[in-house]
Amino acid sequence: MKIQKLSGIFILISFLITIFSYFYLEEIFIFAGLFAWFAFILLFKKSSNLKLLISLLLLSVLAFSYSFINEFKIDFARAILVNQYLLTLLIGVGFLRLVASPKQGKVKNLPSGKQSLLKTYLGIHLFGSVINLSSLILVADKLYKKAPLTNLQIIVLTRAFSSDAYWSPFFVAFAAALTYAPKLSTSTILFSGLFLAFCAFLITYLEVIKKYDLKEFKGYPIQFETLYLPFVLALMVLFTNYYFPSMKVILLISLYSFILTIFILPFKIEGKIGVKKTFSKAFKKLKSHTFEELPKMKNELALFLVAGMFGVSISSILVGLDVHLPFEKFDGLSASILLLIFIFLSFVGIHPIISIAIIGNWMNELNHTLLAVTFLMSWSTAVSTSPFSGLNLTMQARYDLKAIDIFKINIPYTIKMYLLCVVILFILSNYLGL
Repeated sequence: MKIQKLSGIFILISFLITIFSYFYLEEIFIFAGLFAWFAFILLFKKSSNLKLLISLLLLSVLAFSYSFINEFKIDFARAILVNQYLLTLLIGVGFLRLVASPKQGKVKNLPSGKQSLLKTYLGIHLFGSVINLSSLILVADKLYKKAPLTNLQIIVLTRAFSSDAYWSPFFVAFAAALTYAPKLSTSTILFSGLFLAFCAFLITYLEVIKKYDLKEFKGYPIQFETLYLPFVLALMVLFTNYYFPSMKVILLISLYSFILTIFILPFKIEGKIGVKKTFSKAFKKLKSHTFEELPKMKNELALFLVAGMFGVSISSILVGLDVHLPFEKFDGLSASILLLIFIFLSFVGIHPIISIAIIGNWMNELNHTLLAVTFLMSWSTAVSTSPFSGLNLTMQARYDLKAIDIFKINIPYTIKMYLLCVVILFILSNYLGL
């Protein structure tokens, strides 16, 4: 328990140092990464993907050794810090769960029918865009308590959530894109992503009305009045970015998520208990979140840190050997091929963050907007279907589902979305003049 609390404190310190160093003292940024690695070491044994982590660590050591022997340039600071902003976003958005989670309430009979399907899909998608996997678990837990999940419910749950990755600035996928393609056009990313998310819903809806009786669908009602927070947060980020375009969007989202949580939390405390007790209770919730919830990030923390270091180690070799890109220019065709490779790799167990870490470090000179869109497409398109994605691993473990069943249900959807993504990539490539 002491180790868990200490790791939570280290994660919080890492978050605070990252924010402070960005605005005031850049020289201490390295300490943000070190505290994140300290937390990783404390939580290492509790990580669920130890074999993968150990393999990546060993491969990183071998790659760095090879670079050192051959006198290739090694950026050790980048190896420690490469995914620090991504982790900062994950930590910052995590605090929003204290104030942004939809009201759960007691529901005796689950609503059914077409309207229920639409509201459930939209609710998971909108809340998932801010509080991530928590939104899906909230709904799926309620459904699973009533009866085993049906194929139609699995479709709605997985696709409503995974399509967030196409566009949501609060999603880990977006943070990864910002980390490895920082010169991207945010407006272009959001427009294309929202369009793809809408198409994902349309494809899903047209598919289910042909195969299933929507009257039999059992959904869960989410109260939409709490959606004010995502909109306020988005407006704050957009407003600041408009007047200070050089500021990192990923840092703004992280900072404002934390500030809004601190400001709103006291008002979320129910009951008339006095100002002093209200703030005391709010502080206890923050303390509990630090000690209990932050250490639960152990899997994401470990994967992002180790994958980032592995990507830097491989890129050191590629640069040192003067290995050139496998294509002369990065356009719609090459982006489509890269997207297919990413999706295939995710199907065989290689997390998108690993693929992005390697490619992103190697392709820094390419058009960042097209590269970022490809990253987001690969993450969103694959996560609903890959047996190894965090989403589907959660579905398998928590709701007694089989990976092969989820794969069979969603693979036609993945193929359709890939073909649509290819069309978008060619249109975007032409728009960008590539």
